[in-house]
Amino acid sequence: MDKAMLLDEFSLAITGSGGAGVMSVGELLLQAWAEEGGRGLLRKAFGPQIRGGEAAALITLTSHQRYTAASTHNLLLAFDWDNFNRFGDEIRLQPDSIVLCETPANMPDSVLALKPKIVALPFQELAKSAHPEGRVNMVALGVLGALLGIPVATLRALAIHKLADKVEDYREAALACIDVGVHGAPDLALSLPAVNAKKGWYVSGNQAAAYGALVGGVRFVAAYPITPASDVLEYLAAPLERLGGTLVQAEDELAAINMALGAAYGGVPAFTATSGPGLALMSESIGLAVASETPVTILDVMRGGPSTGIPTKSEQSDLNIALFGLHGDAPHLVLAPLSISDCVFTCAWSVQLAQRLQTAAIVLSDQFLGQSTAIIDPPPGPKAAVAEASATQTNNYLRYAIADDGLSSQSIPGDYDKRFTADGLEHNERGTPSAGARDHQQQLDKRARKLAALEPGDNWGETYGTGPVALMCFGSAAAALVTAYDKLLSAGMDCRVIALRLLAPLPVEQLMNALDGCSRIIVIEQNHSAQLLHYLRGYLEFSGKFYGVATPGPVPLSPAAIVTAVSEALNDE
Repeated sequence: MDKAMLLDEFSLAITGSGGAGVMSVGELLLQAWAEEGGRGLLRKAFGPQIRGGEAAALITLTSHQRYTAASTHNLLLAFDWDNFNRFGDEIRLQPDSIVLCETPANMPDSVLALKPKIVALPFQELAKSAHPEGRVNMVALGVLGALLGIPVATLRALAIHKLADKVEDYREAALACIDVGVHGAPDLALSLPAVNAKKGWYVSGNQAAAYGALVGGVRFVAAYPITPASDVLEYLAAPLERLGGTLVQAEDELAAINMALGAAYGGVPAFTATSGPGLALMSESIGLAVASETPVTILDVMRGGPSTGIPTKSEQSDLNIALFGLHGDAPHLVLAPLSISDCVFTCAWSVQLAQRLQTAAIVLSDQFLGQSTAIIDPPPGPKAAVAEASATQTNNYLRYAIADDGLSSQSIPGDYDKRFTADGLEHNERGTPSAGARDHQQQLDKRARKLAALEPGDNWGETYGTGPVALMCFGSAAAALVTAYDKLLSAGMDCRVIALRLLAPLPVEQLMNALDGCSRIIVIEQNHSAQLLHYLRGYLEFSGKFYGVATPGPVPLSPAAIVTAVSEALNDE
């Protein structure tokens, strides 16, 4: 690359209709940047329609891999202005932004008022001049690739690979349009972040979570497609078969979770993926997993709610249902990956914990993590193998024996002399249904004890800094909060960050150690009702003050907004 590389971050947005090929341009452009050794994020934004509607590829090129939503965009390529208007909350320009478009006619007043550098290019004319079947999006790929200093050979090779199943004439048209776009690119000097000589992985959060499930040992998957979790199943289909596993597309979420429980009861590590509405449907059967002590892992790729809500936008609003949505006293695991890269470790660890503790694990990803694609360093896998449960009993088998650690030996159908009653009712140690107070108390204590004894080590979360103000979050909010933390320190605000990966059982001892010396806690989360704030208040014996900064979707959390909110919270004292 021969461009000046001065910025730590460069953000660009590509907008158009759902069928204009916007995402293809974004994907190929980020892949090409990855080939050059760069790091970056592609955030996919869609309208809520089932088909068609608006689409935006929001790309951030960086010299690091702490990925957040861009507060402003350095460059915009708008295929049309009607669809751009629908992303007014998510695409912010500034006076020195560059705007590429077919024509500035109908440009929104909000954009004109900023007086950006407007460059009109005849995209449609260039596409037709390149090939009778030429497409505007491939011309745009050539233009943007040239501006980013990406070799045309890289763009062409990636396009050929992506279009391998298309007819030759279609591929020829795409390549001709790329060439025309490269030659027709305006002469603009962009300041871009430095690249790394070492190539990274090009992966989405959903792909990373699926890979983590496989690494953790999952060999059976049943799920029902739901936005934004559907591509978890698409990714798992082929590798699961190669590993000798099985994937079933169920008729609905109720069937999916019960199929997973059936496989787990048979001794096969099982997994399903869904979003908030599907998690609500699964709640009774997740309770069955807890009561029957059958391990299962459920990935919830959260979206805006309630009900159908905003299926294509991100929100951390399923925390309460994940923590408290099961009937009765049903202790289980709840975890949340802190980044796209961390989806691998967190999902693998969740599967292993579920297997070890013989319970359900709910993993809270979200649309921002799941449907964004990033260039990452190869992530680590789990740090330890699955520990075995208590010693196997060979005589007078008691499936739910009252062990000191709460863990009893798990059998599978066909095990000699390990028969027991498998039922959803409360039971005694043998599994025989029982309404006795003593049996109920013992089994409640047993199920709670095995989770309370969990020693998560350093995996419970991540911490940064030692200041007296603790900024706390969970899941995908971590990257934005850590970036905001750097800005706050630069502004002279002494603080620390605590990002939770393990939410249930809440690692109270580790949290209190991490809070040592703190006088205030500010909880940052992306939901309306401050769910994490109220959860922490209920469990932490913290003598200082709590503050909440709860912002619902659909606009992702940004470091700039967090800095403003934290500054206001501190100044309100």
